[in-house]
Amino acid sequence: MEPQIFTLHNQILEAVLPEAAFPFLSDGKKHTIALVGGGGKTTLMYFLGDTYAKQNIPTLITTTTHIRMPEDGSYVTTMAAACRRWEEQSYAVVGVPDQGEKLKALPETELHAYQKRAKQILVEADGAKMRPCKVPAEHEPVIPKECDIVIAVAGLDVLGETIEAGCFRSRQVAAFLQKPLLHCIEEADLVKILLSEQGARKSVGKREYYVVLNKCDTQERMHSAQKIAVAMQQAGVQHIAVTKLKDTDNEENNG
Repeated sequence: MEPQIFTLHNQILEAVLPEAAFPFLSDGKKHTIALVGGGGKTTLMYFLGDTYAKQNIPTLITTTTHIRMPEDGSYVTTMAAACRRWEEQSYAVVGVPDQGEKLKALPETELHAYQKRAKQILVEADGAKMRPCKVPAEHEPVIPKECDIVIAVAGLDVLGETIEAGCFRSRQVAAFLQKPLLHCIEEADLVKILLSEQGARKSVGKREYYVVLNKCDTQERMHSAQKIAVAMQQAGVQHIAVTKLKDTDNEENNG
């Protein structure tokens, strides 16, 4: 299911097309885009990959850590298979099978061949065990050197959850925020994580930085997303997108 996407206009969230929220989708340039942060990276990565592929742009999806083995036929093991996917206006996923249901990073020499042929490359560069929020460990994230865009993802379903229950690497999150494990995550906490070079901006450097606030499927979360987005925009982050599922337009349908 495609998400509905919102961006800030005059400090108000307004629905936009994907190309407005993510200008790299239509700028005609080749990009290597790394996704980091909390849960929702894989879903967003496949959505962006599909958006590129539907424009007849050969798109490669891979990981520097681990992703779940796709079940839609997009996983390929040869260049010929990747090219067939691209001819069908579909993305191709590459990686080394690991632990049965997962893929890990391809050896660099193998990956390079695919990268040369692809016109757009999307890389999941961080893990979160499906938790909506995290602070990276010392060895994270694993951003490819050729990457020019980093997208940090955070799920607003973490708001009101304790650090212990809602965050991956909860002890690191607690230490970073200087709060106890039973502290309930607030909007200001997410802003701090998303702005910090010890948080979601770790290893981003001079690359373009995007933030995606996902799971904004209630009016309360949309209100929180707007406050977080305004704070981040005021701190200098230019690219902030808010996503919700298209069939959850009111709280009554969200349980």
